[in-house]
Amino acid sequence: MPETDDAVDPRTARTTAAPACTAPSTARGATPSTAAGTGIRPTRRGLLAAGAGAGAAALLFKVAAPATAAPATAAPGAPAAPAGLAPYASYWFPDSLPEGTPGPGITWRSLMRWSPESDPDLAHNTSTVPLASRFTPAPPNASARAGQARIASLVSFGSTAGNPSQGSPTADYYALTHWAYIDELVFWGGSSGEGIVLAPNAPVVDAAHRNGVRVMGNVFLPPVAYGGDLQWTRDLVQRDSLGRFPVAEKLALVARTYGFDGWFVNAETGGGDSELAARTQQFLRALRAAGEPHGLRVTWYDAMNSTGGVGWQGALNELNQEFFEDRRGKVADTMFVDFRWTPAKLAASGALADGLGRGRHELWAAVDTESRGWECQVDWDAIVPRDRDHVVSYGFYRPEWTRNHLADRSPGAFHRADDRFWTGESLDPARPGPEGTWRAPATVVADRSTVTALPFACSFNTGHGERWYEGGRAVGDTPWNHLGLQDRLPGRRWVVDTAGARPKVTLDFARAWRGGSSLLVSGELAAPAAVGLHSTRLPLSRSTVVELVHATESGTVAVELGVATREPAAPGQEVPYTWLKAQTSAAGQGWSTTRVRLADLAGGTAHGLAVRITRLGKKPVRWRLGALTVRDAAARPRPGTPGTPAVTASAQQSGTAALRLSWQRAGQAGPLRHYEVSRVLPDGTRRFLGGTCATALYLPAVERAGREKAAVFEVRAVDELYAVSAPARTTLTWTGAI
Repeated sequence: MPETDDAVDPRTARTTAAPACTAPSTARGATPSTAAGTGIRPTRRGLLAAGAGAGAAALLFKVAAPATAAPATAAPGAPAAPAGLAPYASYWFPDSLPEGTPGPGITWRSLMRWSPESDPDLAHNTSTVPLASRFTPAPPNASARAGQARIASLVSFGSTAGNPSQGSPTADYYALTHWAYIDELVFWGGSSGEGIVLAPNAPVVDAAHRNGVRVMGNVFLPPVAYGGDLQWTRDLVQRDSLGRFPVAEKLALVARTYGFDGWFVNAETGGGDSELAARTQQFLRALRAAGEPHGLRVTWYDAMNSTGGVGWQGALNELNQEFFEDRRGKVADTMFVDFRWTPAKLAASGALADGLGRGRHELWAAVDTESRGWECQVDWDAIVPRDRDHVVSYGFYRPEWTRNHLADRSPGAFHRADDRFWTGESLDPARPGPEGTWRAPATVVADRSTVTALPFACSFNTGHGERWYEGGRAVGDTPWNHLGLQDRLPGRRWVVDTAGARPKVTLDFARAWRGGSSLLVSGELAAPAAVGLHSTRLPLSRSTVVELVHATESGTVAVELGVATREPAAPGQEVPYTWLKAQTSAAGQGWSTTRVRLADLAGGTAHGLAVRITRLGKKPVRWRLGALTVRDAAARPRPGTPGTPAVTASAQQSGTAALRLSWQRAGQAGPLRHYEVSRVLPDGTRRFLGGTCATALYLPAVERAGREKAAVFEVRAVDELYAVSAPARTTLTWTGAI
């Protein structure tokens, strides 16, 4: 990984951007002697690899066994939660553990000693959303191509020993939403002081799978200069008495059990020999063989080569191709090509992949965005030229820069930055602006969608927010994040057709119908404005209806629904919507629900959905879309009630409780979206506490309400149309004096 020159504040783990990003050909991987020199500032990755990740994450969650875990973080101003119950994303060493004692809040674990039966956090770390299939609509601009380059994204969501299993009470989170352009996400992390095998947390996997994106766990064997130990490589590739690779089998079992899609293997510990390289290659083959029947994949990082030494090639070549493809066939599904690539190296790499009978787009050329994001200098024509076929695919290293570099890390500010990163300065993928040095993914890679079946609903919930809304009313007043609660959002943000000035279109957090956010259209609207929403493949019948939940906050508008029953004739052409009258809405009327019947389009397929807003009068417009649903009009039963929840563990301290809840899955007529947990206060008020796609949830800081003797909790199942089940209840008796 790139040794970018980032200064790290160990008190906050926030990275200060360096004045320049690492060029692809920059040498990296210092030897132990040079790394120890005093003139080099530590990088974020180097700091983590040296075991300082625990100190860098002092203000975040900590991972530890239940008896020693650090306190869970509560919302600002809330009482501190009792320690010891918080579940976290799992991390391990392959087999043997480091010498010495782990830092505060860190537990050293051996993967060889892990089993599902012995995993106390299994229910909290298991993804329940299957990987959805995707389709590729005609791209909204002529430069984006289908079937060529793809994008991998290497993201650190937190420190290795501090990744909460199920979200946390803060809105300051990398809640990525541009899944339409991503093929594979790597849950980046690992360090010599914490653990070097890292499994992704369930919310990330659930959100990615809803959008058809694979999620990979990470195996990071650090350079010796940053705490790496060659024994861990030997542990990883060890064989048993029958010649099997037990750690490979454990890795496949972890991925199958937790529900993610494979492993990114990054062997950067030097000092090996050709025998170790051969063993590592055999291990990769065994890992892929163990996972392939279950749909698991392996990505190899260009570091160790066939000599056993670490020599980053910046290419697929004769020194590393054995880790990608050998005489027996496929070894790794894809390869992440190190940052030392050059145009000539990538061209040769693509040609070699073709010659091996593999697709050249199975190679990810590394693009370092950790330090400067869209200001990085990248030779885009070496990867994705405009005037000829794409050479290879590419992978972003640390695109969460869109959050980390901000002074204002509110949800709205983050999404404005993230939209610019993925869409470009124009913020309209159908009308790319001047390129400058940044080639936005929306102008290169065709977007994809998973919206193929009824019922379908979207409340424009991004998976984090400042409060939680139900029915347009705030029922939770604290910030939160949980990507598993994220909706399938429009992939093209935002295509706007208007003859007048373009209005501002954004995901907004000041008000919502359900979840934490809604879609806001604001501006003068001197001419009607059509806003593209989802690309779809939805079958239409005489009973199909679309419902819009919307509110006008300024002005008066006429609202129309657009349904496209065919694709554009070619990339870059407008989507051919049929416009259907919805409702006239004026400011001050609050949220309203409009139903539009699609009987006249029966027998066809909806290829796209949009709304068109026309101003009536002269006032500026603020119009908000809170929810969109597409369904058959026949009545649907409510989801079944979950099984009676149980408090499986709890700790109380000074009128505040931390607890784990679990319940049995609800019966239902159709698929469930998630479960929601609420607190019922003594006056009957219901307060949202959290949600999950699983059947267990950790609550970090429940405060005693006055003189109540027991806290009452309700669990509800929520289906795809946001219909809510009857509640299942349980209580926690308070201890100590009132």
